[in-house]
Amino acid sequence: MSRIVHKFTRTVPQWQPRVTPVDLQEATEEQLDALSVTPSNTKVSAYVLTLAHDVESLKVRSPLFNAIMYDPGGMSRAERELGAIGASMVNRCIYCAAVHADRHAKLEKDAAVTDELFAKGEKADLNPRNRAIFDFARKLSESPVAADEADMAKLREAGLNDEEILDLILSTSLFGWANRLMHVLGDPVREEVSA
Repeated sequence: MSRIVHKFTRTVPQWQPRVTPVDLQEATEEQLDALSVTPSNTKVSAYVLTLAHDVESLKVRSPLFNAIMYDPGGMSRAERELGAIGASMVNRCIYCAAVHADRHAKLEKDAAVTDELFAKGEKADLNPRNRAIFDFARKLSESPVAADEADMAKLREAGLNDEEILDLILSTSLFGWANRLMHVLGDPVREEVSA
């Protein structure tokens, strides 16, 4: 028996699609081509197989995702993950929050930041740079028009340069979009263990 997950943790739940994913054994040549660039460059998830129903969108989405989250320069990978976590928490995307919290903890070789965020939310005790990043990601996700020059000044005061600020805007915004797709196309679930 499965149950939908409602709590933020670093334990990544399964994602149960509501739309039948493309079967790799039956995929068209165009679908296989679009699937050749996966978001993490590691595996093809049920989510990406679901998105493969729209080949043209997927062909653009995966390289864009990779460029925003993995290209060198600008913000560190862990800080981009923090932007994704902030957006995912605002949008209540349990699956994305877990995936990116797990990545953040692995990149930092420390789970303290993500554990603190999931325990205390916006009241988490963070260092000034992480605080500025998380607060901006949260504000941008809650109401994009509310993020203003004063917020840019806070990011600069925390030591971010313009290239890093752009990376934060991109990673946070990417997850505003990705979270909405995840919510509509499926649910985060965990198998219940019988006693």
